Amino acid sequence: MAATALAGDIGGTKTNLALYELAGAPAVRREASFASARYGSLEEVIADFLRDDRPPIAAAAFGIAGPIVDEAVSTTNLPWRIEAASLRRVLETPRVRLLNDLEATAFGALFLPEDRFEVLNPGRARAGNRAVIAAGTGLGQGFLFWDGARHVPVATEGGHVDFAPRDATESALLAFLRREYDRVSYERVVSGPGLFNVFRFLSEGEGRPVAAEVRRRLADTRDPGAVIGEAGIAGTCSTCVAAVDMFVDLYGAQAGNLALTIMAVGGVYVGGGIVTKMRRKIGEGAFMRSFIAKGRYSDFMADISVRVILDPKTALLGAAEAARALLAAR
Repeated sequence: MAATALAGDIGGTKTNLALYELAGAPAVRREASFASARYGSLEEVIADFLRDDRPPIAAAAFGIAGPIVDEAVSTTNLPWRIEAASLRRVLETPRVRLLNDLEATAFGALFLPEDRFEVLNPGRARAGNRAVIAAGTGLGQGFLFWDGARHVPVATEGGHVDFAPRDATESALLAFLRREYDRVSYERVVSGPGLFNVFRFLSEGEGRPVAAEVRRRLADTRDPGAVIGEAGIAGTCSTCVAAVDMFVDLYGAQAGNLALTIMAVGGVYVGGGIVTKMRRKIGEGAFMRSFIAKGRYSDFMADISVRVILDPKTALLGAAEAARALLAAR
């Protein structure tokens, strides 16, 4: 009988859980998505998920938006404290692993078929470290360390590094945001809330016009970034178009910063829900122009492969593979 693993992808907006059968490659038995804010803890979500179907759990792994320290994490965009020890008791298994969400995404990307990627830059095929960056509720960054024989997923909190303007407009954006925040990180400009910040800078800081329909929708939504993104892609509001263009430009620049930082000669994966919704904009060229524009290192950057992850369940797959690795290490 195949062993069953529980895998999770825990973000500030959604918590996705799945049961996987582990006879060979992980195969989904059942999965569900939950609104994270409706629950007081991950344990509550798991109890809801397993209420009517609770097989023996042989191993479990969870990709979580936040820094994992000593097998525990206080989530960045949720008031949750998640501890591996507590989950071991709840799931009645000693094999539980907590991963950063980008660590799980990085791991999952290793197991995706080629048709689950969109190539932005073919680059050169090289062995080496690979970077992973994903804008969503926050800005996640991680990488796959190449040890000479295999890739090992590594977590970072690089989305919280200081935002570094590259021109006068971005300096004005930084000054605008400093009125509200003591410190401005890249997550403040490259994320769902970051897109809204860029839009506010253009509309409030620079006085650009906003279409009446966009103003109406912004007044009625809890996700202003989605409204701005949709209008920017559709071209129904010039300021939303400018916000999306600036966002894509900033996204490419930070992806390039990450690639330089970890020497990602093995390639860069770009993930997250925002990038799939903006595929056309991402593919128009501004992302790669900003990615490559690193002065003396521009030729070096142009040789790096850059691919968009199209599978929204990559982090879940990565968590399932991590659970399978726990079983294999018994």
